[in-house]
Amino acid sequence: MTVLSELERILSDAKEEWRGQEAAPMETLETITADGPAETGSRGGGAKNGGDVRPAPVGGAVAGAAGGSGARPLNQIALADNLGFMKACADDGMGGAFNLIYIDPPFFSKRNYDAEVKLAAPAHGTAPTWRQTNYSDAWPGDLGQYLRMLAPRLYGFKELLADTGCLWVHLDWHVVHYAKVLMDEIFGAGNFVNEIIWNYKSGGASKRRFARKHDTLLFYSKTAEYHFNPQKEKSYNRELKPYRFKGVKEYKDALGWYTLVNMKDVWELDMVGRTSKERTGYATQKPESLLLRILESCSEEGDLCGDFFGGSGTMAAAAERLGRRWLSCDQGRLAALSTQKRMAGLGANFRLTADRRLGGDLPGRFEAELNISAAPAGKTRISVRLAKYALPEGAPPLPPEAPQSRALDEILSGASLGLVEYWSVDVDYDGESHKPTAWKAKKDGRIGDEIELAAERVGAVRVRAVDIFGNSSFRVYT
Repeated sequence: MTVLSELERILSDAKEEWRGQEAAPMETLETITADGPAETGSRGGGAKNGGDVRPAPVGGAVAGAAGGSGARPLNQIALADNLGFMKACADDGMGGAFNLIYIDPPFFSKRNYDAEVKLAAPAHGTAPTWRQTNYSDAWPGDLGQYLRMLAPRLYGFKELLADTGCLWVHLDWHVVHYAKVLMDEIFGAGNFVNEIIWNYKSGGASKRRFARKHDTLLFYSKTAEYHFNPQKEKSYNRELKPYRFKGVKEYKDALGWYTLVNMKDVWELDMVGRTSKERTGYATQKPESLLLRILESCSEEGDLCGDFFGGSGTMAAAAERLGRRWLSCDQGRLAALSTQKRMAGLGANFRLTADRRLGGDLPGRFEAELNISAAPAGKTRISVRLAKYALPEGAPPLPPEAPQSRALDEILSGASLGLVEYWSVDVDYDGESHKPTAWKAKKDGRIGDEIELAAERVGAVRVRAVDIFGNSSFRVYT
């Protein structure tokens, strides 16, 4: 039986799967928002001993786990399987709420995509590298298995999109043609808008074929009344000389004379280079320039934009820069960590949520030292120093025979803070929601070990830490 002969069954099963899908039970792990009342937090913060520290004012009304009905949803990073999370969004009143959804799902490449984590232990000289999977695109089954994954999610996207909303699906030669058949059936062939070819220079070449140097983005609308802002691009005149046509505005740059025309469906944009400041280290990261162009084309300031295969958080970062509201979901802990660091670095307001079934923050075994004293203007000065890190209880261990294990043991017995990627402090923990007053993230391989600030009120102090493996843990000091 061929995949084409199975398509009708795949579509029928997918519709029923989406209808019967159980909503993921979400919980909030951390909330960073600038809308809070002054008495519940402080804007103070220090930046000692390297790394990056930012104040994270406390407060702001937080709606339901998936965004909340009857309230403007706060930007959100969700650690969950996207199908269950989409159903949670729909059940929470967000059906028809999204103006734009972009997804960059696995490409059916039959590969695993790894991240390199260097365990820099002094005694080892050249530290061994621990490779862990960012995500798997191996697909032990056939193409039908992949399409059975994708199809129910397409039904979910359709329900979440506003009537004027658009869906962008980012794929390549492996499976894009099959995906288009599914989308024609689910969204209607008449709602196909564009096939965008993203051409780039990076990647390898072969003597057996033309170099594969492009991805394909399928652009569909939910209805015929979709929102679209035409973009302009340069079109150089023949021989780069002025035409001097009546009514045609011409321009000149260092290359020559050109006019501005509506952008075509082949885009030449560079990938994220190895030395780019934008690079997060997450496998298959897409450039912000690509997402900025998509968002500018199909959304306006204040619109809600979603990415349910969030990866490194490029869509969220581009949306934040353009003043859009955003939601980024991924089931990978390293993806959630990458996105959290990236969005915190942009000064974004957001919640980090997780499916309770995946396990949230673990009880911490790290050590923190607190120093509290009086400060001017009736405030309280608090200093929190992260003194030592240990893997939390329940964290998956490295295989004892692996060379990385020796380096890890040495780090844990010495420079253990090298394992920490991000940590934050809530100086007035309410016993339910972690609302950090300040945070620090690793920068250029270093992370500061101390946070100092002056707060209006200091109560129970909750310290939350996330390590290079994506393990998150906490301790509460009273």
